[in-house]
Order: sequence, then structure tokens, then C-alpha cells
Amino acid sequence: MAALFRGSRNLLLRWNKHVDLAFVSSRSMASKTPVGFIGLGNMGTPMAKNLLKNGYPVIATDVFPESRKELQDTGAQVVDSPAEVAEKADRIITMLPSSPNVIEVYTGPNGILKKVKKGTLLIDSSTIDPAVSKEMALAAEKMGAVFMDAPVSGGVGAASMAKLTFMVGGVEEEYNAAQELLTCMGANVVYCGQVGTGQAAKICNNMLLAIGMIGTAETMNLGIRLGLDPKLLAKILNMSSGRCWSSDTYNPVPGVMEGVPSANNYQGGFGTTLMAKDLGLAQNTATNTKTPIPLGSLAHQIFRVMCSRGYANKDFSSVFQFLREEEGQ
Repeated sequence: MAALFRGSRNLLLRWNKHVDLAFVSSRSMASKTPVGFIGLGNMGTPMAKNLLKNGYPVIATDVFPESRKELQDTGAQVVDSPAEVAEKADRIITMLPSSPNVIEVYTGPNGILKKVKKGTLLIDSSTIDPAVSKEMALAAEKMGAVFMDAPVSGGVGAASMAKLTFMVGGVEEEYNAAQELLTCMGANVVYCGQVGTGQAAKICNNMLLAIGMIGTAETMNLGIRLGLDPKLLAKILNMSSGRCWSSDTYNPVPGVMEGVPSANNYQGGFGTTLMAKDLGLAQNTATNTKTPIPLGSLAHQIFRVMCSRGYANKDFSSVFQFLREEEGQ
């Protein structure tokens, strides 16, 4: 009942909106009603599990039956299509690999928008082209729903520990409604502006991450060739001005750190294919805005070459191994 009263108040305040946003806002303080989740990959599965841990019933689907089964075993209800999720939930989170996947899940024959209810809050945590986010927002608005982009940073480990950072773009009045769910899966939730700005922030972050990882890998490799112990070099870097996330938290050199992909033959983590995809998004948006990104463009080419050399399914920190092989070691 509290949610209904809150919804009534918001309806009076925002009567002239094209989308009836009061329906969504009424749920920002709602009891833990079902949440839809679409996309149960390396990131989506732990995110959905954290919603379950926080007491939210989850209605989920994925193209891979084994992914659905894993979440079903932890207490989620699974269905066969995004449209079925939309029939059963008025708050839906999507976590998908690419722009074409998002377009299909939202607007395809069995997509969310075929069955979406008026006032549904749609949160997309995929990393995609900001222009696609804007397209999905317009399509959702026509159906009386609200779309927000909320891509994440932090990787699989942070997803498992609910320590992701969410960068949110969309209608500001609905930020609190989104934040309620996102704080169950992340340590930081930042409002960036209108739809597409979350994606913009994520693309910029990942471009810097890629450049930083290549720089760390090159630096560590040079130091090793000059006779420095890699652990000692990492220690010096991390107490000096060269310190960065790739050196102190996610070092690419095997044996320097435990619990990172470089300690496990570069398995797990954030795949080289995904990094190449994100850098492609950065390249496209830079071209469209006439923004020079010489290092970003070079990083894109390096990770694309890695994908063709057998590194596609390895963590992106395997750029260290790639550089070592390039020099014939």
C-alpha cells in the first residue's frame, strides 16, 4: 500500500511526462517484488545471485539452458524468453554481450517490449554503443516503460562480491528506483546524466584500462629483461608515480599476485574479445565525435591482433604473454 500512495504522489508531481513515470517511482521503495534478469553469463549469474541473497525473487532467462539451470538451483524462477520475463516482472535487468544482443532481447520477436507492462523499469547493464541505448530508451518509452543504461566496472570478482561500480544514465527521477536494485550488486552507483551517459563513462573507463594494462605489461617485461625481479619491480611501481590498477590490483605477470587471471593461465576475468569489443565502441564514438584517440586506437589494434592469435578467450591481461611471444621468448 505504501508503494501505491507514493505512486499517487509522484503522479500528481509529474503528470505531464510522456511516460507515466509514477508507476516506476512507486516501486523505488516497494517491498521485494520479483525482479527480471536476462543474460546469465560470467557477470550476469553472480549479479542475479546477489539479488537473491538480498531477498528479491528473481525471474530469469538466458539463451544457454545450463546457465538457466545454475540460477534455478539457487532459487530463481526460470522462463524461456525475455517476453515471458516481461510478463512476470515490472523491474528487469539485462546483462548482454553486445549491441546486437541488446536489440534482439528488447525488440526481437520474443523480446521484452512485446510483453512489457506500462511503467516497467528496464535497466541495461551491458556495455554497448550509447546510440543503441538511446534507441532502446525511445522504443521503451513508446510502450510506456522506462529504460536506463547502467554498465558496470569491476569484473567477475567484483560481481561475485557485490562490489561493482554502476554508471547510470537515464531519467533522473527514476535513479532512486534503479539504485535500490543496483546497490544489491555493487559498492558504487553513480548517476551520470541522461540515457547513454552511463555507456559513455564505461567506454572511457575501459579505454584507459586497456591502455594502462598494455603499459603495465610493457613496463614489467622491460624490467624483467633488464634483470629485475618481477615482484620487486611491481613493489617499486606500486609505491611510485607509475602505480595504477593494472599494476597493484590486477598485475599481468604470472607469479606476482595471487587470485588474479595471470596466476591461473589467464583464465576467467575479462576476456580479450570483450576488451576488443569495448575498444571498438570507443573507436566508433571517437570517429563520430571527431575525437583523437591515438593510444586508444593502437590498443584496439593490439587486442584485435591478440584475438586472431589465440588469446580471444583469455583474460585481457594476457597482453603480457602476447608481448613475450612477440619478442620470441
